[in-house]
Parts: sequence; structure tokens; C-alpha cells
Amino acid sequence: MDKITRIGMDTSKRIFQLHGVGTAEQVVLKRQLRRSQVLPFFAKLAPTKIGIEACGAAHYWARELSKLGHEVVLVPPQYAMAYVKRGKNDAADAAAICEAMSRPSMSFVKVKSADQQAALMLTGVRDRLIRNRTQIANAIRGFAAEFGLIAPKGLDKIEPLMALIAASDETLPDTARKLFAIQAQDYAYVDRQLAQVEAELMAWHKNNEASRRLAKIAGVGPIGASLMAMKVGDPYAFASGRHFAAWIGLTPKDHSTAGKQRLGVITRAGDEALRSVLVAGAMSVIKQALRRPERAAPWLKALLARKPRKLAAVALANKNARIAWKMLKTGEPYDNKRSLCPAMAQAA
Repeated sequence: MDKITRIGMDTSKRIFQLHGVGTAEQVVLKRQLRRSQVLPFFAKLAPTKIGIEACGAAHYWARELSKLGHEVVLVPPQYAMAYVKRGKNDAADAAAICEAMSRPSMSFVKVKSADQQAALMLTGVRDRLIRNRTQIANAIRGFAAEFGLIAPKGLDKIEPLMALIAASDETLPDTARKLFAIQAQDYAYVDRQLAQVEAELMAWHKNNEASRRLAKIAGVGPIGASLMAMKVGDPYAFASGRHFAAWIGLTPKDHSTAGKQRLGVITRAGDEALRSVLVAGAMSVIKQALRRPERAAPWLKALLARKPRKLAAVALANKNARIAWKMLKTGEPYDNKRSLCPAMAQAA
């Protein structure tokens, strides 16, 4: 068999499809492996380049195969999809990955370490607990409304609502009182878990030098700073701040043709959690600017004068992403005076 120069591997829970090519770009390997056969197979194989689609468990397999001496690259799914010729099956996916990884202009996902993935679990678990807490709170509000018990908006109004429900025990059926008590216990338990996870996340933030610097950016904060520090393993993988903002999905879609530039809404590509945190932080800055315009940056006031608030928030999030990329790349601290440059208003 001709020497294998690269292998595209399509992963799943149990079945792994391999597609390998030789020095003359001819197919020399087509094989299915079970999960238990993957590491023994590659342990016997001479070191080669392996491409895996950047999906679930891809970072784990990249770390394990790298330990065996292989060079592993992670191909973004949307880039590999373009090389699927026809149909959709494991063999076609493996062939597409093998072809995509050979392109000189291909961008790869940096392999994350086990410690990086453990840190990312903090943000993932926090998001899940927030959703669970909101779900329970909405359920309590909805059921309470059926008995004429209403509370104002806000999570801080849930405990007063539960106190009101407890005070209405005599007017509520026994079944309702028991179920409200169960929901109150669930809410308190999730709230305690969320407090523990957020304490762990804040401890991680305080121990990470890059995260502490990024938190100084107005509209980023500890959560956004931690997310960027965790997710951006190598800032040099981005050619510029605009490439970084595009990776997050904060740049407009380009529909230009025939010399006419047509820009649409933002692409929403990349990491949804990081993008939403940056936009939410930008909205907070804009609210403060509207309340106290005398303290707002001149460029932000000029932007709000000609754009709706949500569009201004996206522009501010885009700007903050570019500043963050520069800080991650150079290691320099946040300079508030440079960010207030009036010329930024013209560029926005």
C-alpha cells in the first residue's frame, strides 16, 4: 500500500469512517472502525496528518491521536460541508474532510486542552442553570396567576411571591400548596448551585491575567472576559481585529456583486454565547450613555444620534471585540483614552 499522507476521519458515538490518500492523491484507505478500534489502529500507523470535523468529542480525539505522534487538525463543519460532492453519508463526510484539510487557505480550529475544556464547562453549566432558574420562575408565576397571585417582573420578585403564596395557604387547595412548596425547593436548589458555579467562574477570572485585563473594557465585564480568554486560544490565528469580529459573527453579511456593495445583517456566525454577552454588555453601556449623556464617549453619542440603539449595540460589541483581540495579541492593558478617540465615530 502506498504511504498515507493524510486521513480524514468522520467521528460518531460508535462508528468512525476513515478516508486516506497517498502521495499521488489517490485513495489508499477506506475503512470503518468501532470506537474501541480507533486508538489501536492509529498506534500501529506511521505518523501522518489527520483531519477531524470540529464537533462533539473532536478535541478529545485530537489530544489522544497527538499523543501517538500524529499531526491532528480540526476542520470547521461549515468548511468541510462545501467539499461533500453528492449525498450525505459517513464515507462522503470523511472524504470531504480529507479534501478540505488539504486546502492551503483552510482555517483550522485550535485544539483545546483538558484544562481549557474544564474551564469552558463552567460557562456551559452556568448557562444551563440560568435557563433552569428562569424556567422554574416562569412556572411559579404562571401557576400563581391562576390563583390571582401576581408579582412584578424580575427574579428578585420571586421570593416575595413565594412568601405571598405561603401567606395564602388557607385559600389555596392542598395540592397547590404542596406543589408550590416543591417548586420553591427546586428554585432555591438551582439558585444555590448557580451561586457556586459563578463563584468558581469568578475565581477563574481573578486567576487569569488575560481575563482581568479584558474585563476593564467597558461593556465586557468578568463573564465576557472569561469567555474570550477561554475560547480564544491563539489570537494570532486571526489576521486582524475584523477577522476576530467576523469569527464571533458581528460583521455584516456581504451580498456584493458587479461592483456594487450590498451589506446585510450580521452573520451570526461563530460562538453564540460570546456574541450575546458582548451585545448585552454593549446595551448596558448604551443605557448608561442615555441616562447620563455628559459621561458618554463622543463617538458613542454621535452613533446613537444617527442609529437605533440595537444597531449601535452591535457596532459597540464589534468595536469591543476588536479591542479585545488587540489586547490578547499584544498583552497590553486597556487604554480608555485611546478607545474614546472621536475618529471611531466616523468609522462606525
